Amino acid sequence: MKARYFIATLLASALLAGCSGEPEPTGPLPPSKASLDAIKADPGTARDELARAIDRLFDPEVLGETRALIVMHRGKLVAERYAPGYDAKTRHLGWSVSKCVTGIMIGQLVSDGRLRLDETAPVPAWKRTGDPRGEITLRQLLQMRSGLRHSEQDDPLYDSDTPRMLFLDGRDDTAAYAEAQPLESEPGATFEYSSATSVILSDLAARSLTSREDAGARRRLIDTFLHTRFFEPAGMDSAVAEYDATGTMLGSSMIHATARDWAKLGEFLRNKGSVRGAQVIPRRWIEFMLTPSPRNEAYGAQVWLNRPRTGGKQLLFPGRAPETLFSCIGHMGQYVIGSPAQKLTVVRLGHSTDAEQDIVRDRLGDLVALYPVE
Repeated sequence: MKARYFIATLLASALLAGCSGEPEPTGPLPPSKASLDAIKADPGTARDELARAIDRLFDPEVLGETRALIVMHRGKLVAERYAPGYDAKTRHLGWSVSKCVTGIMIGQLVSDGRLRLDETAPVPAWKRTGDPRGEITLRQLLQMRSGLRHSEQDDPLYDSDTPRMLFLDGRDDTAAYAEAQPLESEPGATFEYSSATSVILSDLAARSLTSREDAGARRRLIDTFLHTRFFEPAGMDSAVAEYDATGTMLGSSMIHATARDWAKLGEFLRNKGSVRGAQVIPRRWIEFMLTPSPRNEAYGAQVWLNRPRTGGKQLLFPGRAPETLFSCIGHMGQYVIGSPAQKLTVVRLGHSTDAEQDIVRDRLGDLVALYPVE
């Protein structure tokens, strides 16, 4: 009898405590002050929802370190947040986002008549009689279907061609390392993502401007060309490229810029090469860069596209965002996303592991989905 009384007393106390206490919170958590303060007036979507999406991208417990996030809508900066220690003046290494810059540079040289898209690539080492690499075209290099042997990321990592080329035995002459690789498939037949290909493109850019092998001359010519023909017209004043000992630009991986200037790259591509009404590069070249490769619907020419990817994990958001969305994507979760149909550009820069990058991608997709097609 006493036991039943004791149990009844406990139940009654619990019920009374539930009635008299504060109600359990329901619905989404309120956004942080940091994210609300990051949003400018008229962001183009619901302010609180955008702030929550930004908070989810600054969650170090599950996606590593987000160092900078930029959202531009209709050409205006509508959100900007940085991690402690970073600000609007910090230059961030783009890693493979740099490939988009290389693709634009090649397009300007094609427009100038210095390079030809469907002629064989003028690599001296491939011009020897009987060398099958002499059949590789500039178009195939841009679309990552050269057929050259390459390992982008093996285990252990130091056995991969990319770190060997950039940091180990190939670092003093990256183009020679890349151009020495044999064919493993017929040129044009297969897609293989390759940082070495972008280094070959950088070498061809330098060779199109000078026949001199002097490293200083090559570096100065490419640097001047890039700044006068692209960085300055696009407003990317902070952009800085690295070069190897031969004066070849490391156009696969080693361009630095502020988050705002990386956003200007996204805007440049989204607007088909037009800046404030001036066409900096022929519109048809940007359209080519954003056209699927014949061997991979998810890749254009040095740019990833929002299409289902074959032979690898999804890097963007097919089915969740417009098919015309594209992105320059770099190692450790660098993203410069452009969506012409939404008039949207999003930049995320940071440091995430491979597993964390899946979460970064999904949460970027959530943010992009807040903006309607216009």
